[in-house]
Amino acid sequence: MLRKIREILALVFFVSITLLFLDFTGTIHTWLGWMAKIQFMPALFAVNTLVLVFLFLLTLIFGRVYCSVICPLGVMQDVISRISGMRKKKKNRFTYSVAYFYLRNIVLAIFIAAFFLGAGSVVALLSPYSSYGRIASNLLAPVWQLGNNVLAYFAERADSYAFYSTEVWIKSLPTFIIALVTFVVIFVLAWRNGRTYCNTICPVGTILGYVSRFSFFRIKIDSDKCKNCRLCSKQCKASCIDIKNHNVDYTRCVSCMNCLDSCKHGAIHYEFRFHGKKKDENGKEEFKTVETDNSRRTFLTTAVAVAAGSALKAQEMKVDGGLAKIIDKKVPKRNTPILPPGALSKNSFAKKCTGCQLCVSVCPNQVLRPSTDLMKLMQPEMSYEKGYCRPECTKCSEVCPTGAINLISMADKASTQIGHAVFIMENCVAVKDNVNCGNCERHCPTGAITMIHSKAGDKTSPQIPSVNVERCIGCGACENLCPSRPFSAIYVEGHERHRMI
Repeated sequence: MLRKIREILALVFFVSITLLFLDFTGTIHTWLGWMAKIQFMPALFAVNTLVLVFLFLLTLIFGRVYCSVICPLGVMQDVISRISGMRKKKKNRFTYSVAYFYLRNIVLAIFIAAFFLGAGSVVALLSPYSSYGRIASNLLAPVWQLGNNVLAYFAERADSYAFYSTEVWIKSLPTFIIALVTFVVIFVLAWRNGRTYCNTICPVGTILGYVSRFSFFRIKIDSDKCKNCRLCSKQCKASCIDIKNHNVDYTRCVSCMNCLDSCKHGAIHYEFRFHGKKKDENGKEEFKTVETDNSRRTFLTTAVAVAAGSALKAQEMKVDGGLAKIIDKKVPKRNTPILPPGALSKNSFAKKCTGCQLCVSVCPNQVLRPSTDLMKLMQPEMSYEKGYCRPECTKCSEVCPTGAINLISMADKASTQIGHAVFIMENCVAVKDNVNCGNCERHCPTGAITMIHSKAGDKTSPQIPSVNVERCIGCGACENLCPSRPFSAIYVEGHERHRMI
């Protein structure tokens, strides 16, 4: 029964968290966004004391159930391991192995050093939640979006707008490669040996493992009843049951309960650590299994809301009047990257962001993408080749679980200056082709752009934009909608520290 409960809860968390990364509408976050915020790493970076205390108490009482129920990367390994067992037709394929304490502690030391030194790239690589986020957003999301586009294609021909198509594209090739390599490594380890990654590399598993050593409820082996059949150790995907010495390595045990069902002699129990031991008629210690009070057990139920309804595409058409093909824009070289409103500053964002890609997944305007800079690799930054940051959208601040992007209102966003526009005269079509354009002025939501004659005093000269940097908020509407190709005649330069205007 305990194993079934654990598997049901694990499946609910795994599917729900996966949907958070697949849902490009951001609707599911209204219902399930809290699941991202109770992950260990996001809570640590957000200094969410309440969640951290809850997770430590949960581990102290029940052992590493976080790793086997809440952590999506841990559950993914269980799924892969289960499929491997079915494929090989081997139910009892694991064996006990000694713990690699040195490797675990070295990885943990590297993680702690990177955390305090602000090395976001290293932290992002080691964080289990972020690793799964990259796998879901880079490998699973494109498949999900293609399936959505197929449904949208047929729905449109049936005069239904329950679905709308979305563009499928690789937002960052380095991040895609890292996600692919991470998935392959974890897949191979889980396929062959179950929880190897969790118990040798994952810093969260190491931290919770130290707490789990003192857990109140734990697996215990009755040496008098044990027949040394090794069925329990062959079912243990954490390879932590030393049946020869009747010991369990509680730093690696994830409380999956598989061993309980495998034992045919009643020699393994999940029981309270400090309960009094009674003796039978022969003077031997009698093991009692603690019965679970159903009145105190809470079953998690989840209602997943599927986004429905028509939506207007934010992107512009790829052809001009159906005649001339428009060349794709190229990313301009920015001296300072553009960070989303709510990030406050470059330093604050770099210290708190774990590169989980959740904000990138839900951005409806496709302006957020993982950075390719080595020092902040996989952390999101903004670019306006495919859209611009619309003042009415605050999706990224709503879903960020670490506090790297603070929750911001639409009114505050419209007043937050994340950058300012810079005009490049030699790229402007008005100068090159001697025509009037004014596209940047018409679409500026803050009225920060006015058109002036390119030659002072000559009213016949073409008009060019003049930017009021005090009013510009850096939304990128001018850059995105500029007709110049391949580089816009006006682009946004980011600010290291955001300010209200």
